[in-house]
Amino acid sequence: MNPGKRIYFASDFHLGSYADKGSHEREMKVVRWLDSIEEDAEEIFLLGDLFDFWFEYKHVVPKGHVRMLGKLAALSDKGIPIHIFTGNHDVWMFDYFPAEIGAKVYKNPIERTWNGKKFMLGHGDGLGPGDHGYKLIKKVFTNPLAQRLFAFLHPYIGVNMAQFFSRKSRESTGHKDAEYLGPDKEFLVQYCKSELEKQHFDYFVFGHRHLKLDIDLGGGSRYINLGEWFTGCNYAWFDGNQLSIQKFE
Repeated sequence: MNPGKRIYFASDFHLGSYADKGSHEREMKVVRWLDSIEEDAEEIFLLGDLFDFWFEYKHVVPKGHVRMLGKLAALSDKGIPIHIFTGNHDVWMFDYFPAEIGAKVYKNPIERTWNGKKFMLGHGDGLGPGDHGYKLIKKVFTNPLAQRLFAFLHPYIGVNMAQFFSRKSRESTGHKDAEYLGPDKEFLVQYCKSELEKQHFDYFVFGHRHLKLDIDLGGGSRYINLGEWFTGCNYAWFDGNQLSIQKFE
């Protein structure tokens, strides 16, 4: 890493969510955060669920979010690498972000090493034991045939239908995303421990769970969950020596 620079991590903006009426204000806060880190950011990792719904038709992308998209494009044009992970709400990202913004898009966790510190980064959905219903649904959502069939729907129908089901899902189960289940039941904690049996990581950084977590896994390893931006607005930075979790505004 270059001296004086930082690697930044954030997750779960859920822009466009119908869970509240603050999506525009949340987007403006995300843009202010991006403004605040512009001078010392060496790389920026956005770990999924940037949007409450996203589907890229061949010639159509969802309406809105232009301020954040424009800011990401400006940061990329300035030479700051932008890394975006798909989440369970915006799994249908294809080539728009690489082509229009120059960002890299990841659909699975990745490993990175900075200054001798080894990281695993990802959104976190579908990892670890349990949650078999969602894992089955994810296989359908990531199936190329299912994606092609959905693309045949007119955006007016497809987007409205997807937003309806997203809203219903959040109303019925959204509160569970913010409930801490304990180390024996947190599926990402179990996933991290299983990965540590194969190789050492200094940091596991995920989103998906809508609560901030910083758990000591033993042996110098930590599991970090970044939480959400409805109320938490947490992010993390790594300066080459340590990882720190911060709250924006």
